[in-house]
Parts: sequence; structure tokens; C-alpha cells
Amino acid sequence: MIKENHSLKAYNSFGIDVSARYFVEITKVAQLKVLLESDLFKYNARLILGGGSNVLLTKDFPGLVLKLSIRGISIEKEAADFVWLKAMAGEVWHDVVQYSLKNGLGGLENLSLIPGQVGAAPMQNIGAYGVELESVFDHLEAIEISSAEIKKFHKDDCAFGYRESVFKNIYKDKFIIVSVVFKLSKSQDQVNITYGAIRDVLNEKGITKPDAKAVSDAVIAIRQSKLPNPKELGNAGSFFKNPVIEKQQLERLKADYPEIPSYDLGNDQFKVPAGWLIEQCGWKGKVVGNTGSHKRQALVLVNYGNATGKEIKTLADEIRKSVYDKFGIKITPEVNII
Repeated sequence: MIKENHSLKAYNSFGIDVSARYFVEITKVAQLKVLLESDLFKYNARLILGGGSNVLLTKDFPGLVLKLSIRGISIEKEAADFVWLKAMAGEVWHDVVQYSLKNGLGGLENLSLIPGQVGAAPMQNIGAYGVELESVFDHLEAIEISSAEIKKFHKDDCAFGYRESVFKNIYKDKFIIVSVVFKLSKSQDQVNITYGAIRDVLNEKGITKPDAKAVSDAVIAIRQSKLPNPKELGNAGSFFKNPVIEKQQLERLKADYPEIPSYDLGNDQFKVPAGWLIEQCGWKGKVVGNTGSHKRQALVLVNYGNATGKEIKTLADEIRKSVYDKFGIKITPEVNII
């Protein structure tokens, strides 16, 4: 059912109160195909929302907002050591992680508690604590907007990069992802604990041989200690990507900031934590009107109750400028600004 002048406050994790001229919630692939053929879809500006956890709405949307709520989790196929788990785009991401753990599967545990829905996960190649989606991705199905036909994309087709895929550039606004299939291990003992904070939590608990569930619990504990719950304090998680700089620039910065943290990516490229850069510029915990940088994690911008999207965007722009002025590093939003 099409709704008009519908509030989007409940559909974005910042809790920004703007409206959509037209709004529709889709629960079946067949409904989506019908909608794609409609004049309402063809002749209006369109915005596709999943969990709304990676978007900043700065104004009323003048066209059609499509809320994707297609649900379902199933096993597509099985082999001796692996299971191919299929999740529909409208499934909550963390629910899929929990499903995999309850069914004895490994591979998603480091990605526990990432906000959002499954459909958005491959779009930006979500990642956390030493693991990125592409490491467990097998293929996805997406509807081509121009033809309403379902097409399959394998890993090589997606051109995954750091918070990047073809669906954010050359195929942007050309496909709607409807399902994703993950290749998961039947063993929960082959875990990735390279990220120091995970090892610290496991050591505190006296766990020397962690399984996937233990790693998931550690990741959840870390995230809850650092990141505010969007249901209590509006936010979209990490607002900025961690910038990647050349070795030469890092060496110059170390001369003035010997404590600057960095992670070697190979090929003389290093990732620098955006949160550290922002904190050094004095933003951590700073409140500006109805918004601010969170007191426990500078990378998280928050809505203290009545912030507009424009207020949060203005803050983000000021933070970006101060980081560039101080370090000569450009940080870019991970959040989609509409």
C-alpha cells in the first residue's frame, strides 16, 4: 500500500524526522517486480531503505521511498565442510549472524552486531575486527531496475574494496539486491582473533581456545562498550571511513605525531584510524547544539534528540575540515548523505 507524506523518523537510525512524498514497504520479490513496472516508480525520484543505519536524511524526500523488508533464511546447499547460507535482503544482519552461530556455522562471528540489513552488507563490503564480508561471500541476486529481471553476481563481479563494491559506483541505482549467499564453515574452531581488542577480551575471560560463539560474544562486548545504542541515542555507527595514506605521508606525520596509529595494508599503503584523527582535533565528546561526537568513540556522530540532518552534516563538514587542516588527510563519510 502506497502511503503519502509519510514520516521517515522510524526508518533511520539517526531518528531524523523528515517525510517521504510517497512510501511503500516491500515484503516479497513479486511485489518489487510489480512496483518497478509502475508509473509511480518510473517517474519519481527514488530512495531505497534497508535498516536505515547507514543514511543521513537532510531534508524531506520529494519522491518514492521504498522500504525493503523481504525476509527469509535458508540453506541453499551443503558440502562436507561448508554450508551455503542464503539470507533475503530484508533480514536484520545481526539476526543472520546469530542464526549461523546457533546452527554450528563459522565465518560471520567477527561481524556481530553491525547494524543494518543483509541487502546493504555487500554494497559497502561491511567489515569489522579483522574480517570483511568478501571473505565469506559467495554470490547475490539483484533485480535490474530497468528490466525487472533477476541477475546473479559472484564475488569477482562485485569488485569488492574497502567499504566499496560495484553497487556503490558503476551499478549505483541500477540494481536492488534481494538476497545474499554466504559460504560458511561447518567448523566453529577456525576463528580470526588477529584484532587486539578481541584477544584482550578473551584473555580477560580466561578463554585460550575460542570458538566462533566466544569471538562473537567478545565482539559484541567491544561494540557495546564503544558504540551507543541507536534506539537510545540516534546514530549511524562509524560516520567516516578510515583513510588510507601512502607510506611517505605517514613517515612525515610520524615526525610530528610519533604516536599516530597505522595498519600496514601492503604496497606502501597504511590505514589510519579516523577516530584517532578526530579525537586529536578535540572533537571527542564535544556537543554542538543538538548533535556532537560521542564521548566514547569520536568516529560516531549522534543526535541528542532534536538534531536535523543538516545540523549533523554541518558538524561532519567541520570535523573533516579540521582533520585536513591539522593532518593533511581527507576523511570521507561512510554514511550516505541524502
